[in-house]
Amino acid sequence: MAIKLHTTRGASASSVKCLVYGQAGAGKTTLIRTLPTPVVISAEAGLLSLSDVDIPYITVASIDDIRDAYQWLTSSEEATQFASVAIDSLSEIAEVVLSTEKRASKDARAAYGEMQDQVASLVRSFRDVNKHIYFTAKAEKSQDQEGRLLWSPSMPGNKIGQQLPYFFDEVLALRVERDADGNMHRALLCDSDGLWQAKDRSGRLDTWEEPDLGKIISKVAS
Repeated sequence: MAIKLHTTRGASASSVKCLVYGQAGAGKTTLIRTLPTPVVISAEAGLLSLSDVDIPYITVASIDDIRDAYQWLTSSEEATQFASVAIDSLSEIAEVVLSTEKRASKDARAAYGEMQDQVASLVRSFRDVNKHIYFTAKAEKSQDQEGRLLWSPSMPGNKIGQQLPYFFDEVLALRVERDADGNMHRALLCDSDGLWQAKDRSGRLDTWEEPDLGKIISKVAS
């Protein structure tokens, strides 16, 4: 069998897969407006921050809705007009899946296990779509595998929450901080600081980046 060797030099990403998490009101949904030609798959009733822009969206309230959205995204001619997909939020989608599994099973552990498998499969499926994919997630403080207390993406069930960062090249924390004058500033943390979990596998982002996903995509995909 012939083997063709490739080189990693100059490797780039044609599409960027990014998970951004943060506390309520940080502006995760607002970031959608900075994506190139986005469509939103929304599991939250929280699109008011986008009411001044014309961004198409799909509402999902069940696992079947999510599968239908994926099918439309990957097979319809209509979906080809969008360069980016925003999934808002992965935390809520996991809750939708868990609720479905709890109704189907009297065994809570089995329901959580099935939810974890389904969410992992959904993330991989959407991640492999040839578009920029932006996932949002809530934030929670939890213990990592080394016993440290860190802010990280919030998911029902510890196992999927710990696995989630491994699915993405970019895991960014949307932080809102107040300066010495009392003014609020928003920024994306791109590298863990010992309190918030974050990573940039591309190595092309600064520790702090302005909250603009278009610029993030340009830097990572350059």
